[in-house]
Amino acid sequence: MPKPLADNEVLRTALAEACPELTGELRPLVDSGLAHDHYRIEDSPWLLRVPKQSQRGYAAADNLAYQAACFERVSASGHGPKLRVSLPPGRGLPMGALVVEYIEGRPPRLPQDLPALAEAMAAVHALPLPSAAQRPPLEDHLDPVAGALEEIETQARYLDGPEVSPETRSQLREELDWARAYAADVDGPPQPRSLVLTDTHPGNFLIRAKTGTEASPRARMDGARNGRAVIVDLEKALYGAPAIDLAHATVYSSTTWDVATSAVLSLREIADFYRRYLDAIGSTRSAIIAPTLLPLRRLLLLRALTWCALWRVEHRAEISEGVEAGWAAARSNPTLIAHVEDRTRHYLDPAVVRRLRGEWLDSPGLESLFR
Repeated sequence: MPKPLADNEVLRTALAEACPELTGELRPLVDSGLAHDHYRIEDSPWLLRVPKQSQRGYAAADNLAYQAACFERVSASGHGPKLRVSLPPGRGLPMGALVVEYIEGRPPRLPQDLPALAEAMAAVHALPLPSAAQRPPLEDHLDPVAGALEEIETQARYLDGPEVSPETRSQLREELDWARAYAADVDGPPQPRSLVLTDTHPGNFLIRAKTGTEASPRARMDGARNGRAVIVDLEKALYGAPAIDLAHATVYSSTTWDVATSAVLSLREIADFYRRYLDAIGSTRSAIIAPTLLPLRRLLLLRALTWCALWRVEHRAEISEGVEAGWAAARSNPTLIAHVEDRTRHYLDPAVVRRLRGEWLDSPGLESLFR
């Protein structure tokens, strides 16, 4: 098994200094992500979230401050865990840790829980946009398309690696040409901006336990929050385009990423999800956001697939050359790494890429369902 970044004794000491009232056994949760270890604090309503790495390349203190801001701001919507305290980086705890609310719930079931996900994102996107001076430390994409394209361009450098087949490389370069033209189109639809979650694949959400005899006493006390979707992975929130969140929740590479939530959605189910979101935000905002939904879905898929190329190349370097690429493979469960290996290989298969592009290149595609 992989060695955790911090041992239990170090965590208990740091926790006792920051929250002496929180005592009890630290129970490690299943290792299901590349970026964090998680520990339930006994039976309390709190969780320790310990970074393994910064996927944005931030220094430890900056990474912790960024994530703390994500939790503080998203939780104001009622669809994110509350932040209790930060444990600063220190000896034996090089990346620090956060104490955040433990969400009692289950993974989403698709497509049944898509309405709950749509409503959660609508609530986050409806939060007031702070003044420019109040947005840091979160990234602020003044031009959301340009911000997404910058990330895609960085990742696209990995398309020439041996992990990407010539046919897939050709298809993704065609998508990149489209993305550049879309970003340069000054007459294109204006991009609305809001607080966005960025990493909205369904496995990053939990559905709160419903009120009733089957729920725990704590869940029953949550009242109206029961049954809500809560996003529990909050390290990448920023100010950008809402349509990218919606796309990331429903593209094939997201809905089949996590074993617990895996499902292949039909075009009709995807369109129903978008309609549920538009109904939730009201007609005024819908009129602004609707023209951006399909172009940014295309942009998001390119972001996801170029990330797959990046991960495969850098992870291969970690294995064969001992290069530290920041994916914390040595600190992650081998089963998890094998899963990521399998998923990224699958999504870069030429036939899969061709099928995914069919949403906008084939007729009838997704666009026909919005007419």
